[in-house]
Order: sequence, then structure tokens, then C-alpha cells
Amino acid sequence: MNPTHEVFNQPTPLVDYNLFDTHRPLRDALKFNAPTLQTTQLHELGATLGSAAMQTHARLANIHTPELHTHDRFGRRIDEVEFHPSYHALMTAAVGAGLHGTPWTGTSASPHVLRAAGFMLFTELEPSILCPISMTYAVTPALRGNAGVHADWGPKLASLWYDPALKPLHDKPGVTMGMGMTEKQGGSDVRANTTQAVRDGSDAWGERYAITGHKWFFSAPMCDAFLILAQAPAGLSCFFLPRVLPDGTRNAIHIQRLKDKLGNKANASSEVEFHGASAWLVGEEGRGIPQILEMGTMTRLDCSLGTSGLMRQALGIALNHTAQRQAFGKPLVEQPLMKNVLADLALESEAATALAIRLARAFDRQADAHENLMARLLTPVAKFWICKRGSHFAQEAMECLGGNGYVEEGGEGILARIYREMPLNSIWEGAGNIMALDLLRGLRKGDAVAALAHELAPARGQQPALDRLADALPARIEAMASETEARRLAQDVALAVQAALLVQTAPAAVADAFCASRLGGDWGQAFGTLGAGTDFDSIIQRAQPR
Repeated sequence: MNPTHEVFNQPTPLVDYNLFDTHRPLRDALKFNAPTLQTTQLHELGATLGSAAMQTHARLANIHTPELHTHDRFGRRIDEVEFHPSYHALMTAAVGAGLHGTPWTGTSASPHVLRAAGFMLFTELEPSILCPISMTYAVTPALRGNAGVHADWGPKLASLWYDPALKPLHDKPGVTMGMGMTEKQGGSDVRANTTQAVRDGSDAWGERYAITGHKWFFSAPMCDAFLILAQAPAGLSCFFLPRVLPDGTRNAIHIQRLKDKLGNKANASSEVEFHGASAWLVGEEGRGIPQILEMGTMTRLDCSLGTSGLMRQALGIALNHTAQRQAFGKPLVEQPLMKNVLADLALESEAATALAIRLARAFDRQADAHENLMARLLTPVAKFWICKRGSHFAQEAMECLGGNGYVEEGGEGILARIYREMPLNSIWEGAGNIMALDLLRGLRKGDAVAALAHELAPARGQQPALDRLADALPARIEAMASETEARRLAQDVALAVQAALLVQTAPAAVADAFCASRLGGDWGQAFGTLGAGTDFDSIIQRAQPR
């Protein structure tokens, strides 16, 4: 065919760059929360994750989605999920980077912060494979409720070796774990669970039970084991459920089908039934919810980290595009309205990063009473607010690219994948209402007013809008008797802490614009409505991915 036109004014993709070195807000958050942290590992990880080869793996793992094989060709039940080789390449990289169980055995002074930064960076590449990584990270504290299981499984949960094969524990250099709580009739109301656990003897792993029932959402079904909830004689209890039993036979876990989800395509989420499956009690019978919620707390941290990483990647793609794309005589990034949008997105992204890393710091310092209480308060606050902002953020970043952002092709097609992924972190491990209610429960765990005052104190006296909000919070917390305003309180606590962190860690242009817009009311109802006095150029330059 004869050529009809020359292709020009099309930006080159954002590829072959270092995700960590160019992420100034993350680096500043690490200096603030873990000043002695060695970041060589993050520099190396950032270079790997920004490479064209790893971006190809991410694309292929999402195109070639998991396939369920319930039976082999001879008719035997196998319940296996087949993944594309790129999925395994991504899993190998994530496990090798220690994003799963290593903080519980690491020697770093700030292992949870180090792991949080790596998790955030990996999310920029591909978030959905991190589901089993996150659950493996979160399971270790809960497993301590069964000394025998913890002794055998704990070291391999922290191993840097990824082995996808379905085989006994003693034959594997490393393992992963998942969780299963929700059922068809209950959802978040896990007390409505009907799955039954009947005592079936005891052995080196303690009290053994036969489990009969189902789980409606059972993510990463090819993990080596799971923590589940089931009704025992004393009530709802937590159980350790391996895929392969110690004698090498497969447990009676039957995968019914894989979920057809909006996003999170590379990860398999399933519906399962248990037909007298063998499981071991973790913790006390009847105390299943507190036991498994230890795991839920850590995965909620990862929801905040994950959305922060997705925000950063969406922003980077938007900045990369607008810096190269010409419109109306100059680059898009130089157009006044586009500057407003990009600067506003940069503020949101930096605030999310600051809050998520601050929360990770709290998990590194659980012996400190203040940090312990802040972990309890900021976990639901960060998950609620950061994740709630994600979908709107992704849509606005996509709009910066116009139609190119809406297609599922090429480097800029990553934005479509990000947009489909964003709602997951808001829903998984408790949607917005659950998080707001959890904040109310957390407020009763200690002197929340004093803890928040202490948290905000270093930033007081520098931003009048922040001072006004900080002054108003104590009375609102003490008067919070109704659930009706719990979402608003969660929002305002998040904004106050984000503002205080930016005052202490970010340039004045960032802190001033954030406080004026989010706290001072100099802002509209959409991104790109910052006041005319904003230092747009400084904010955008700080956020550039190159």
C-alpha cells in the first residue's frame, strides 16, 4: 500500500528507567521514616522493574490469564491453575526481592519500611501477582498461633526461592500462602460463615480437623497453604490448610471455577469447596476472627502501598506523554490547564506515598506505644482514603493521554490496566465502610486524641489550614458516637496526617499547595482545580519520572 502520511508527534514509551532513583517523594519519605536505611537494594530493584523486559512480562501475564484444570486427561481430580511463564518470572522477581515474608527474619533496622518501598515499586510494574506475595507477608504473625506449623513453615515463607510446583513442604525451597474468609451468604460478615470443622485427631502440628464447606473468594489458589475460617464446636476458628498433606497426597480442596474479574487479571481468584479437607487449628478455638485479623492488618497496609504505587505509575505515564506531545504550538506539559491537572495529580501521589510509608514505619516499631496505636489508627485511615482516591486519579491520568490512554496496547496501554486495577485495593480486605467502622473501633483502643496530637505536633504553626483542622479533631473524635460521619472523620484524619508529613518532608511548593487545596478549600471538585498562585512548575518537576 502507498503511504498516506508520516507518523510523528507520538511520544516514546516510559521504559528502561529506574523507578526508585526518579521517585523523589519516595526517597524523601524513606529519609524521614528510616534515616539509616540502606537503599542499594531498592536502587537495583528500581532498575530491574523499569526495564523493557520486565514490562513485557507484565503485559504477557495479563494477556495470557490463568487457566483452571480440574482434572487430568485420565479423569483424576487435580485442581491445578496453569499460568503463563511471564507470571512465574514476575513471581520469581518479587520473591527474590524479599517482598513476601522476609521482614519477619530480616536484619535491617527498618525491615517493614524497606519491604514497603520495594512493594510500592513493584506495583508500578505489575500489581496483581503481588496478591500471593502480600498474603505470604501477612501470614507469619498469625501462624505463631500454632508453634508446630510455624516452626516448619516459617523459614520457607521467608525464603528467597520461588517454586511453583505443587509438592510436599520438605521438597520445596520456598512456599507461599493465601487466605480464605468470605462465603456466599456473608461477605464481610464472616460470623455468618457456615463451613464446618470437626475434630479429627492430633499430630506434630497440633489439633487436626476435617473441613467441609466453601469459600466464595479464594485468591491465589495455587499457594502452598492457606489460613481459613470455619465453625468449630467453640465457634468461628482459624485453621491452617495445606494444598499437599505431609504424606504427599493432595488435600480435598476442590477449585470450582476462577473469577472473571474487572482487573487483577494475572492473579487467579477462585471459588472452592472443601470435602473433608484436613486443617490444623491456629490459636484458640472460637477465636478465629482476632487470629486471622492479624493477617488482614498487614494486607491492608499493602492495599495502601499498592494504590500509592499505581498512582505513581499513572502519573509517570501522564508526565512522560505530556512532556513529548505537542498541542496548539507547544508541549502539553506547558499548557496552563494541563499544568494544573498534572500538579494536582502529583500532590495526590506524593501525599499517598508519604502516608503509606509512614504507616509502614509503625509496623517496624511495635514496641513503642505511640507507634503501636498509630498502626491501629492509620491502617484503616490509609486504606480508606488512599484507595478511595485511586480510581478517580487513574481516570484523570488517562485523560491526559486522550484516546491513547484508553486503549489496551503499547506502553501507554498500561493506564487501561491501572484503571481496571484501582478499585480492587479499595474493596479487598474491607471496603470503605468497613475501614471507617474499623477506625471507630481503633479510637477506643487508647488515647487516640493524644496520639494524633503528638503525630501532628511537629508540623503545627506552619500551615494555618492544618492548624485549624488539628484543633478541631479532638472534639470530633470524642463526640463520635454515631457511625454516620465515620467516613468523613477517616478522610480528615488522613488529610491531616498527610499534610503534616508533607510539611516535614516535601518542598514548600508541595506542602503549601496541598494544604491550600485539600485543607484550605482553594480547590474544586475535580483534579486540575488548584489556585492560580500554585507553583505548578516546581511541583511537576519534582514528580518527573526521568
